[in-house]
Amino acid sequence: MLHDPARHEALRAIAWDEARVRDTIRFIVSETESHYRPRRYWPIHPRDVNPDEDPAIASTTLYFGACGVIWALHYLQACGAAPLTRSYLDDLETLRLDNRAWLASIGSRDFAAYLMGDTPIRLLAYGLDADEAQAAALADLIDGNLDHPTRELMWGAPGTLLAALFLHERSGEQRWAALFRKSATHLWSQLEWSDVHQCAFWTQDLYGERSTYLDAVHGFVATAVPLIHGRHLFDAAQRDAWLDCIANTVKRTATWENGQASWRAQLNEAGDRPPKKLMQFCHGAPGFVICLADHPDATLDPLLIAAGEATWSAGPLSKGSNLCHGTGGNGYAFLKLYRRTADPLWLARARAFAMHGIAQLEAEHATTGHLRHSLWTGDPGFAIYLWDCLRGEAAFPTLDVFFA
Repeated sequence: MLHDPARHEALRAIAWDEARVRDTIRFIVSETESHYRPRRYWPIHPRDVNPDEDPAIASTTLYFGACGVIWALHYLQACGAAPLTRSYLDDLETLRLDNRAWLASIGSRDFAAYLMGDTPIRLLAYGLDADEAQAAALADLIDGNLDHPTRELMWGAPGTLLAALFLHERSGEQRWAALFRKSATHLWSQLEWSDVHQCAFWTQDLYGERSTYLDAVHGFVATAVPLIHGRHLFDAAQRDAWLDCIANTVKRTATWENGQASWRAQLNEAGDRPPKKLMQFCHGAPGFVICLADHPDATLDPLLIAAGEATWSAGPLSKGSNLCHGTGGNGYAFLKLYRRTADPLWLARARAFAMHGIAQLEAEHATTGHLRHSLWTGDPGFAIYLWDCLRGEAAFPTLDVFFA
């Protein structure tokens, strides 16, 4: 079996209901707005507090803090999904300084980190006013992050590579294209080769350990996202080399079972315990589909469809409706396959997961009395998934799109 059944639950047979979906989006936005407090931002859900962190320090990051919530609220408003009662973009410099205080509380100076540092806060400010001061600060962050040892999306150069791509898409300025190519060239130089698996990979120096993650946050396939989306910024030889490298690694590391496919967390699994069989965005088949769905190689189609079938067979995740390790994130794999194949089966499956996720959200809210205020691990991110289910699109928040 490609997944651990204990991490999943049976899909509830709830008919697609557009009115209920729209009401849920508005409810999430309204509840989120009502819990905002200046400088405290939003209350931290217990699931998002690590044992070594001080819950009195406000959560501020793009991944699970205020930056992500602010991004989600304004994205939903810009898309026409739900209006806001106020702007949350009035004092991004204070948010940036508060985020630095949070980083200091965990002993980090990784200010360039895409999911955890200054970079997304400065991207929000650049979206408001693309002045030279913000542009210069962003260029310094991207350039200064080239040698970060994690080599993954959350903290390392792949995250700032993605930021450079978003900035180029926004402005068309060649400085961002140059920084994109410089970051990609450096990442290419850091690729390693596995004689055992006959593929390229990166080693991550992450949280005090050396890892060989393949996954969609810390691993190989997350780095593939900006390389695939930004392939037009390479010359033909560089483009083809990257696309061939990505396709070869994902093909050679897939695990097949009864016509379905998924991936282990790391290329080189270590230890005596069997590896966890995870089936969620951040580890396993759903994240691979989401990250690879725009790869132009049609020979990947059988593999991506098999990964989608594995995601459907596993059923919704019991951790709730969130994007990173919940039902909404897995549902995005179906939206991606709908866009890639035009098969309405995948849209129907995405909407089935959406309705199940609504039921999960309602049950948790009834138990706790409040939502999870987080983009990647909470309810504002799920609201964006619901919006994409309504319109039949597949723009994974802050991975496929930043500037609405």
